[in-house]
Amino acid sequence: MAVKTEKELSEDQRAHWLKAVAAIELRNFGYAISLLQGILKQEPQFLTGRQLLRRTEVTRLKSAKKKFFNVSTASVAVMKAQREMKKDAKRGVELIEKILEDEPYNKQANLAGWLETGVFALQTLLEENARDTKLLHELARLYHALGESEREVEIYNRINAIDPGDAAAMRLGKDASARDSMKSGGWGAAESYRDLIKDKEAAVSLEQQSRMQLTGESLSQQIAETYALHQAEPQNVDAARRLGALSEAKDDLEAAIAWYRYASDLMHRSDPGLVRKISDLGVKQTEHEITALEEFVADSASDPVLLVQKNAALAAARKRRAEMLIEEARKRIERNPTDLQFRFELGEHLMNAGHFRDALPELQRARQNPNARLKAMNALGQCYRELGMFDLAARQLEGAAREIATMDATKKEIVYNLGLVYERMGNREKSLACMKQIYEADYGYKDVATRVESSYAAGTD
Repeated sequence: MAVKTEKELSEDQRAHWLKAVAAIELRNFGYAISLLQGILKQEPQFLTGRQLLRRTEVTRLKSAKKKFFNVSTASVAVMKAQREMKKDAKRGVELIEKILEDEPYNKQANLAGWLETGVFALQTLLEENARDTKLLHELARLYHALGESEREVEIYNRINAIDPGDAAAMRLGKDASARDSMKSGGWGAAESYRDLIKDKEAAVSLEQQSRMQLTGESLSQQIAETYALHQAEPQNVDAARRLGALSEAKDDLEAAIAWYRYASDLMHRSDPGLVRKISDLGVKQTEHEITALEEFVADSASDPVLLVQKNAALAAARKRRAEMLIEEARKRIERNPTDLQFRFELGEHLMNAGHFRDALPELQRARQNPNARLKAMNALGQCYRELGMFDLAARQLEGAAREIATMDATKKEIVYNLGLVYERMGNREKSLACMKQIYEADYGYKDVATRVESSYAAGTD
């Protein structure tokens, strides 16, 4: 089947297409389905229309109230459609679409149409169970038949993540990866990548997308173009990711979070990188709010009532940020309970939120990680100090300081905290000795210059 695009629709068909899109936005799903079925009856090769039709049917199904004692009779109808396919393929596909109008997840009906509809048919079925390896194998085989090696590799990787013991998926994935490498090698033979793109406008668009920084008009253009791709292919994860990245580059964090969340939902939250990105941007959004409130409080000399309100909002935002960081850190540990770096991050967030006792076990375990050891010991010292356990705090910080030969940034922080502990213990001499160590290496570090110089002025040295 030769696939047709929106540009190839007649003027009347395109008008109906736009009406269908508008109807979906207004959640008038029944009208949209009727319009799309009408277009497909005239142009059955319009694959984008068929994809949007299926998405609309699924959305209507999910938003509708569940019916009790609703027994499916689709099996008989599918057999009739399959018989019709052998005589009149166009009529057979119309019968299948009538079944899918009410049962968009019906497996028999989804897999009974043309080969070109198979990909999004399987994607529709996988929405019901993203871990169905049998369906994933079928999808990989379909991508193989269509020559889409890169997609084939992605599917086999998903199967291996679900079932590491699937030897067939491992072997077929390696074969697909080799084919993809051979296929991509053809780029080097061309005079330039533009020679491989017939549509010069598409070449310009790709060239702009490859730039490290997009600003102003080019950034807005890329957002518009990528959004058009998303509208045509709502299940395209790459388009959703791209919209997230472009929105982030535009500093529209709310939109970026929404697009990354959409992409994550399409992948059934199986991509930890996307989950982390959503969390990080949520924290960043809260930090922007905190910065704005801090600036208002610092510069405000106006209404005292308003100032109290802003201070309360600032305290609430800070608390929310701390809770977000702690919650995300706990989730990461649930997914990776043996990762000591994540243990350190949770301990640090708990400490920053003032939960010093809760932070102790996490930081104690994090000391076993060579990369986090010194930072964990420094944090432990601070927690012990805040809990009034000054001898334990001093022992922890002294040990950490001994492990660092040069006065780098980490050692300066550790020695400074050790000085504060000695001060709390009433040992002024040892506290001043710590400040002098830093003073000799970095005059401008925090308030060490004031502390050291004031000791000479008071004649205490």
